[in-house]
Amino acid sequence: MSEALSIQWYPGHMTKTRRQLAEDLKLVDCVCELLDARIPRASRNPDIAALCGDKPRMVLLNRSDLADEAATQAWLRWFRDQGRVAIATDCKSKQGVAAFQPAVERLLAEKLRRYREKGQQGRALRAMIVGIPNVGKSTFINQVSGRKGAKAENRPGVTRGKQWVTVGRQLLLLDTPGILWPKFEDPQVGLLLACTGAVKDDVVDVEGLACRLAELLWRRYPERLRARYGLESAPDAPGYRLLEDLGRRRGFRIRGGEVDTERAARVLLDEYRSAKLGRLTLEAPGEEAEP
Repeated sequence: MSEALSIQWYPGHMTKTRRQLAEDLKLVDCVCELLDARIPRASRNPDIAALCGDKPRMVLLNRSDLADEAATQAWLRWFRDQGRVAIATDCKSKQGVAAFQPAVERLLAEKLRRYREKGQQGRALRAMIVGIPNVGKSTFINQVSGRKGAKAENRPGVTRGKQWVTVGRQLLLLDTPGILWPKFEDPQVGLLLACTGAVKDDVVDVEGLACRLAELLWRRYPERLRARYGLESAPDAPGYRLLEDLGRRRGFRIRGGEVDTERAARVLLDEYRSAKLGRLTLEAPGEEAEP
């Protein structure tokens, strides 16, 4: 990989969001973290583990329709080997959505047992939904609750003013704003978050970002780039050369006949994010970060 691309983004409102998250954790029985199935490691917020302490947690690999299916299964096995309850979800087709409530009940089986022993079988479980920006939390909540634009509601026994969404007869979900963390210790994490759109394009060097994405895809899925763009670059071609090749074959030219690599960059990012290149995953379990 060519020289590291520096991506740092932490708007001031996220400090307030983090504080609110810490307060709201006191109100829930478990935490459900939505991850981007294309980048499960990079989209895990390291603050969540510290904030949650011993609070039960589960993992949802969301947007699985955009990810390599075999890679998603490998990631599910990896998380389960770590002792996590983990499921894959796709809110467009609703695949995996029906498995959510049973998964929460497995996660909280001991609490449910204690409720039964106390004669409290109907007592609601309360779960917090967390995740990075643009990972599809609101859509997931709407799908799992079975209502379009699910309305929040106050329920007895819940702190006044907090908004909850009802799922079935025994589950309440608390939505939270998307939150990133103050600093990406690993530059690769910032890169992957930017590639998927979790970090907005207007705060990054789009052309530089597309160069890194092109290199990554050229190593992992060269056949997809050949099929989509007809690339014939060398196996170790740098990202800028790949963008030039793409732009040349698409006829992207600027005054003087030079290849319009900025336009090529935006096309690559847009077509990767919209899955026009196919279902692609940029990380594998157990591998070291890309250099």
